[in-house]
Amino acid sequence: MIAAQTALAVTGSTGRLGSRVARALSRLGVDQRLVVRDPSKAPALPGSHIVTADYSDGAGVRTALTGAHTVFMVSASETPDRVQQHITFIDAAVAAGVQRIVYVSFFGASPTAIFTLGRDHWATEEHLRSVGVAHTILRDNIYADFTPHFIGTDGSIRGPAGDGRVAVVAQADIAEVAVAVLTSNGAYDGRTLNLTGPEALTMNEIAAILSDHLGRTVSYIPETIDEAYASRASYGAPQWQVDGWVSTYTAIAAGELATVSEDIPEVTGHPAMTLKQVLEAG
Repeated sequence: MIAAQTALAVTGSTGRLGSRVARALSRLGVDQRLVVRDPSKAPALPGSHIVTADYSDGAGVRTALTGAHTVFMVSASETPDRVQQHITFIDAAVAAGVQRIVYVSFFGASPTAIFTLGRDHWATEEHLRSVGVAHTILRDNIYADFTPHFIGTDGSIRGPAGDGRVAVVAQADIAEVAVAVLTSNGAYDGRTLNLTGPEALTMNEIAAILSDHLGRTVSYIPETIDEAYASRASYGAPQWQVDGWVSTYTAIAAGELATVSEDIPEVTGHPAMTLKQVLEAG
């Protein structure tokens, strides 16, 4: 296990996934450096200390990471310059002497991914592979924890997913894998782990599971692509963001998110959580 006070740096600890990882590491007694933009939002954890840096500030990142050996890199917030932020962060980490980066990517990331933001993750992965540090890539499917947010104001799920399937994954499982990788002394270096749930579900099946959990009927209403853009126009979001929202569903329709991986059971030693289990766990 990593023991030196500054050996492990964790980003994203103010978010849902990063906070799970940071808390789990703290429970294990791992000393960690929490890299955050807003120190007031950072969790107060035994064995941790807080440093401030923004992904787009290369000099600040280099200062924050100097002395760190391994970095857990949660992807930046979705913005048009997200890839450049990632590149800046990775280059600064290398300049700071970081030896290993564990990056949170997306399932099926590729230069031709239907999910538009999956292409950003691919570009980040390619840069990470090129800089000469040890690395592990965690490709997460859509979060099972997020499925209640699929439900619109009318109580239905709407989108152009057709009869496609998606192997939604628990954030708890992703965090457990991340902790195992971060404390493995390089056992997963060079690997890309595909993190999925144990079953690939259609939107109708997800709606039925949500209905049972919530005690009310949740329906899935398929949309055409044009209908999907029209139904989201009222949010006033920029085009790149709407493209991301809609292409999440078209990627499901195309089968790009349907594969069930055994990487979570391999790393953790137990089955991945089902959507029902995630909802019950709260």
